[in-house]
Amino acid sequence: MKKTTQILGLFAGVSALAFGAVAVQTAQADDWPEGPLTMVIGFNPGGSTDIQGRVLANVMEEYLGQPVNVVNQPGAGSAVAYTNLANNEDEGYTFLYGGTTALTFTPIISDVEYEIDDFEYLAAVAVGQNAIVTSAEQPFETLADIIDYGKENPMTYAQQTALDQAIMEAIAEEEGLDLAIVPTGGGAGMAPLVLGMEVDFAYSGGTHAQYTPTGEMIVAAFLSAERSPFYPDVPTIMELGYDYSIEDYRTIVVPAGIPDEAKERLIAAAEFASEHESFIETTEGNTMFPVVFMGQDEMEETVRRVRAATEDVMGD
Repeated sequence: MKKTTQILGLFAGVSALAFGAVAVQTAQADDWPEGPLTMVIGFNPGGSTDIQGRVLANVMEEYLGQPVNVVNQPGAGSAVAYTNLANNEDEGYTFLYGGTTALTFTPIISDVEYEIDDFEYLAAVAVGQNAIVTSAEQPFETLADIIDYGKENPMTYAQQTALDQAIMEAIAEEEGLDLAIVPTGGGAGMAPLVLGMEVDFAYSGGTHAQYTPTGEMIVAAFLSAERSPFYPDVPTIMELGYDYSIEDYRTIVVPAGIPDEAKERLIAAAEFASEHESFIETTEGNTMFPVVFMGQDEMEETVRRVRAATEDVMGD
């Protein structure tokens, strides 16, 4: 009986130590962050990513108990922001919110100072809505109208990323269009060019949602693989016979190798945001992006799958 009591006592002691270790780990995770964080956005203020990101920062701040400051680092379709993030060493206190085409496409066609394995993809909270848009004042509405007009007239196209530019250049070549490319720093730069009719048509990663309800801007087609639930009557370019699509997610990205407690807390904050009324209202109600939650395992696989598929297409 004494021996049994000793064994039970030993077991209880070990259990207490194990429970204590778990409690300490949980407490350590909950202690992170210990200071302000920085959310990097790779486009100018005023575009769809910026609008979503600022609300997301507020919601994450609510969850994490520390300020989340937004810093815009526009350039080369987010490649500038990704380059800076790859060189960041503050262990998770700086993260990026944005799309993933700067990882799945840009490094294939451009010399950039980063690669997929330089980062970890913690969570996606919205599905990208990639569109071809034009002004309601133009003499065309659909992509077919734009193509027909372009066969008789030189045209200008406002791009935002290397991928949307490559797709439109391929379509222009296929259709025999004389197309001039106008670079922009994001949706905030694109919108005045379209509305002022300084360009004929443009790529929009979501900024169009601010102007289609007023009738100022028209969505001619979607570059996404599927139609938008918010514009169900607008076809994709794949439906129109062009074998291109953009699969993109608004994602929280960090440099590879940050501490586990930082990753756990950022992922938890992202999941909290995906269920938060203000983020859903802004993302779906304002920018018209479907809100989702995809965790790290799914996003790591998705980014690499899309990259591999893009390399296959480019190789062809």
